[in-house]
Formats: sequence, structure tokens, C-alpha cells
Amino acid sequence: MRTYKLKIVTPDGVIFDDEVQSLLAKSDDGTIEILAGHIDYIASLSIGEARVVLADGTKRYGALSGGFLTVGREGVTLLPTTFEWGDMIDLERALAAKERAEEKLNSSKDALALDIARAKLQRALTRISIYESTHKRY
Repeated sequence: MRTYKLKIVTPDGVIFDDEVQSLLAKSDDGTIEILAGHIDYIASLSIGEARVVLADGTKRYGALSGGFLTVGREGVTLLPTTFEWGDMIDLERALAAKERAEEKLNSSKDALALDIARAKLQRALTRISIYESTHKRY
């Protein structure tokens, strides 16, 4: 299968820069998959799973939250607000974040606080799901 250059850059720096067969990610408009030869494209990203198929066919899964994706002649750049590979997720931290978000949802009446708590809960649930599915895959 043909490959292309994928670069994943978070606010902390470049966390991936290599050839891949495909990238599957959740955009604000739905799930998208980028293959080699894709037309120029830009999309805003949502909280969700990312699947990267490496040049050798190995699949890696990560949890992403927000950001942008660009496709151009030089390849694909994923610019997530946060990104964690499944094998790097701290499950205890994700479970604690889930609990804190649920407590906030149950105790707050402020609309902004509720929106923030919902987003934090979604991010925690995504991280937990990616952790669990990554560890079942190995």
C-alpha cells in the first residue's frame, strides 16, 4: 500500500513523524480517513480515537482532543490540543479525571461549568476506551 508522511505535533512538540498508510480521526463533521494521494484538506478535530496504520501495516491507537488536521503536498499534519498513544495512557489518572468530571456534572448548575465538565468527561472516557482496547490488542 502507498504511504505518506504523517507528523503529529502537540503544544509539547513533535510526537510522531514517519511514513504511514492511513490515519483515521474524528473531526467535527464525523470520522475521516486519510490515505495516500488525498486532496488538500483541512478539518477541525473533536475528542475521539485516532488510528494510525504504519508503513509496515502495524496499527497504533491514540486519544486526541481538539485541534486541526491538514493535508498537503508534503503530507499530513495532525495538530491536536492533546494526544496520547494508547500504550502511554495512565489509566489511574484517566479514571480519576472521569470521577472528577462526573462529580462536577452532578454538583454544578452553572452552564459553562457543565460544558467544561462534559468535555472533560468525554476526554476521560475516550482515554479509558483507548487504553482498554490497546491493551486487549496486544
